[in-house]
Amino acid sequence: MSPISWAISIGTAFLLGSIPTGYLIGRAKGVDIRTVGSKNIGATNVGRVFGRRAWLLCFAGDFLKGFIPVLGVGIAAGLAGDRSPAPLPALLWCGVLAATILGHMFCPWLGFKGGKGVATALGSLLAFFPLLTIPAVGALLVFLAVLKIWRFVSLASITAAACLPVFGLVLAAWGGSGLTGGQGPDRAGALVVTGVAAVLSALVIYRHRANIGRLRAGTEPQVGSKKPASAAP
Repeated sequence: MSPISWAISIGTAFLLGSIPTGYLIGRAKGVDIRTVGSKNIGATNVGRVFGRRAWLLCFAGDFLKGFIPVLGVGIAAGLAGDRSPAPLPALLWCGVLAATILGHMFCPWLGFKGGKGVATALGSLLAFFPLLTIPAVGALLVFLAVLKIWRFVSLASITAAACLPVFGLVLAAWGGSGLTGGQGPDRAGALVVTGVAAVLSALVIYRHRANIGRLRAGTEPQVGSKKPASAAP
């Protein structure tokens, strides 16, 4: 792909990522989701306000707007399925991944305010095959385990985000597996995408800073409850 093609791809990924799925679902129901619940346009707040079907629709929309552009560009550039991309193509592909997530977090149609990026990040990471697919699956398993034990979506999201670059580093170091390549630019490409994953993970955690405050105060709602955790029976 030419530099112009990469620039167009990154810009398009940002615009697709900026589609405010949760906001549109709320508007379809006559409600501005930014004024109810946690006032966030993400799937968790949508589900808390409108129910499980709305949560599923919002999650699927946010997931796909990350998955489709990243996988599509990877296939077009011949990177999807490549176990050892050179550092520069890997970095450019990371630009597409980052654009989808940033588009969701800083939606230009909503005053550059948006969601926390968890569902969109999951879709983008799983589509970054194979370098970030395996770490993303590991992070997803961590998310499900933490959610099952403590029933806090925010805690599960924060923990999974923190684990993602760790899994990436482990995979990059595991050169003998052939998944990331073993020498030279192969290893460098793996480290490039792991570094980008670390930056994005830090951003996701930062976007959860209000949730961290509520977790510390014991007022963060648990799954299945609209009341603060401290008030739950």
